[in-house]
Amino acid sequence: MTKFVFVTGGVVSSLGKGIASASLAAILESRGLKVTLIKLDPYINVDPGTMSPFQHGEVFVTDDGAETDLDLGHYERFVTTRMAKVNNFTTGKIYQSVLEKERRGDYLGKTVQVIPHITNEIQEFIKRGAGYGEPGAADVAIVEIGGTVGDIESLPFLEAARQMSLRMGTNATAFVHLTYVPWIAAAGELKTKPTQHTAKELRAIGISADALLCRADRKIPDDERAKISLFTNVPEWGVISMWDVNTIYKVPRMLHEQGLDGLICDKLRLNTPPANLKRWDDLVYETEHPQGEVNIAMVGKYVELSDSYKSLNEALRHAGMRNHVHVKIDYVDSETITTDNVRQLTKYDAVLVPGGFGKRGIEGKIAAARFARENKVPYLGICLGMQVATIEYARDMAGLKDANSTEFEPDTPHPVIALITEWKDADGTIKTRDEHSDLGGTMRLGAQSSDVAKGTLAHRIYGDVVTERHRHRYEANVNYLNKLRQAGLVISALTQREQLTEIVELPQDVHPWFMGVQFHPEFKSTPWDGHPLFNSFIKAAIDHQAAGKKALKAVA
Repeated sequence: MTKFVFVTGGVVSSLGKGIASASLAAILESRGLKVTLIKLDPYINVDPGTMSPFQHGEVFVTDDGAETDLDLGHYERFVTTRMAKVNNFTTGKIYQSVLEKERRGDYLGKTVQVIPHITNEIQEFIKRGAGYGEPGAADVAIVEIGGTVGDIESLPFLEAARQMSLRMGTNATAFVHLTYVPWIAAAGELKTKPTQHTAKELRAIGISADALLCRADRKIPDDERAKISLFTNVPEWGVISMWDVNTIYKVPRMLHEQGLDGLICDKLRLNTPPANLKRWDDLVYETEHPQGEVNIAMVGKYVELSDSYKSLNEALRHAGMRNHVHVKIDYVDSETITTDNVRQLTKYDAVLVPGGFGKRGIEGKIAAARFARENKVPYLGICLGMQVATIEYARDMAGLKDANSTEFEPDTPHPVIALITEWKDADGTIKTRDEHSDLGGTMRLGAQSSDVAKGTLAHRIYGDVVTERHRHRYEANVNYLNKLRQAGLVISALTQREQLTEIVELPQDVHPWFMGVQFHPEFKSTPWDGHPLFNSFIKAAIDHQAAGKKALKAVA
């Protein structure tokens, strides 16, 4: 049967529970165990799909179309197991399920309460996420509980975990608590009191940590670890230092060298071979020994919070590793870009316009796409980035001066981007083909496959078929595709079922590397292989940089 490791957090948020959980999963997987991860989020939203990126950061999308917490992206980048809808749930989803059961009469008229009904539902969701009792279930499920111990909203999750440990037995569950040990500069020392208090808070609700992961800006000395052990009732070998490092891919070895995986395997009575972390060591070596650097301008609208583009940032770094270069990302606020100052992008080796929603900053993104097209700078547009590139091409090359998306200009005379229900003929009448009607104006989510045209840049990258994950509502209007093609835009991939536009690009004799994709390739990038699209994009940036240096040398 599956064993469970619950990862909790204390003192403050944003300490890195997701990275800690993913790293523990990685070293357990390196011992030959089948590992999955589950994220429990205490907010009442049913999922993060409607939450602002400024509030929540990136929304990660799984193959089966779930909109999930961004930590699931870390999970997929650290272990081989793919995440799904069952791997992330919120308080809202739990209450929704319980209320639906109550309305159906499943509780036979009983009073529905937090204990046992909510806590039982949480346990059922956890077991379902791990495939508990089913063929092919995980050996170990790492269950990350969002929020911090002491928060009212996370109490039902912690109570459910406590009940599971009681029902399943001491060797079926383990608890890892992530805490904070601040360095007080004025005193010149680390302070362990916050850790003592959060461990006490955890014990007060009936949970004793088997391991404490102590986050600090430096390595915690042995005497401080001994002090923490004494005051928290955690054996000294279970007090593990997690200091700041320059790459998250160092964390698995950091935890392994302090014996966390051995401690967990002993607690859960798991007999495994020793961990083999060579792939992680090779990865860290690659990140620390680049042979060059490229500068990428990411022209977006959520640039104030880097978590909004977490998977995208990692995908670019993965591609940098594959190309043996360091990728330096500059976040450029699209609201600040105008046709008058767009030449500030000249200093970059490539331009990337990511996804997003709403009108704010759109004209800046369009200006960036035009600059990259006209100056032969490598360009990658993702989701909205593909749409703005299409709008720009329609305006400047296809003679549709007022082309726009109905998302930004509902009454635009040329809706080259629109909801499928809004597609119009040239005479302005709405035209929706029957085979599209089931899609309506809803979000297109999850993995879908598309056929790729031969002889294109997309075919060189993907081959005959591309399967990627989506998260969007608006589509390239099929009624304008012929006009765009006649003006020189290449539609290089269409979905197999609905024939919706997936990839647009420029002919390679016109532009060395210009592509827009309707999907989100960043969700499938891993540090081991990168992603073929990003690998090619970074290679184009390297080539553009080299061509620029060659031109300068010729002038000199």
